[in-house]
Amino acid sequence: MPVVPARLRGGRGADGGIVGYPLDRLHEEVAYLAYHFHWPLDDILALEHADRRRWADEIAAINRRLNEEPEGPLWS
Repeated sequence: MPVVPARLRGGRGADGGIVGYPLDRLHEEVAYLAYHFHWPLDDILALEHADRRRWADEIAAINRRLNEEPEGPLWS
């Protein structure tokens, strides 16, 4: 019986990380952060996935508040 390497049995290598995160989604997140924060590409790519998603979510929340109440305060 052939032996299946552990990295294939578990679906990822021993070093962990996100497997199969869509490249187009990564580009979208990077563009979103770069557009709003003007951060350099290397700084954005150096972020952990969860941190990058958190910053994108925070920007989206700010944008929603601005669109709902353009005359009111940004933070209450």
